Amino acid sequence: MIPATVLSIIDTSEPATVVSWAIALTVVLLTGITIYLSFGPPSKQLADPFEDHED
Repeated sequence: MIPATVLSIIDTSEPATVVSWAIALTVVLLTGITIYLSFGPPSKQLADPFEDHED
């Protein structure tokens, strides 16, 4: 459950506010997933195409 103090700060009566928060949350989540995939444990499976085709 979201605390009442947070709900009093976020005015959800305006549709534009809800859309803005949804877009902001989506951007933060996508950034977090991208950083995790780039630098976390799954990054061990990534291949460097420039290293594979060195002259």
